[in-house]
Amino acid sequence: MSLKYFKRNEFDCSHTGLNEMDMDFLNRLDKLRELCGFSFTITSGYRDKSHPVEVDKAVGGQHTLGIAADIKVTSAALRYILLEQALLMGFTGIGVAKGFIHVDDRAGIPVCWSY
Repeated sequence: MSLKYFKRNEFDCSHTGLNEMDMDFLNRLDKLRELCGFSFTITSGYRDKSHPVEVDKAVGGQHTLGIAADIKVTSAALRYILLEQALLMGFTGIGVAKGFIHVDDRAGIPVCWSY
């Protein structure tokens, strides 16, 4: 199955080049992009467990499961639209930073945080 707005290699691990992204998650991300109506730059997708951000964690994060992405945002207005649509779509992990928004499909209780 192909994606409308992304190329799979946009989600490759920046440390190892591996990519074990979950296709259902990628399809949801593609739909999020469509609903937002503006292009996305993915700054982090899949992360191998050996990735420097993941290596010190006792349990790997959502990126290591292939169900997370960090999306670059360039303005507060775009950040708001992205956040609103991600919530409406039911993403269960959302982190908001000045320059990006993290979305994931974690199991369990939905969470939202700021960086």
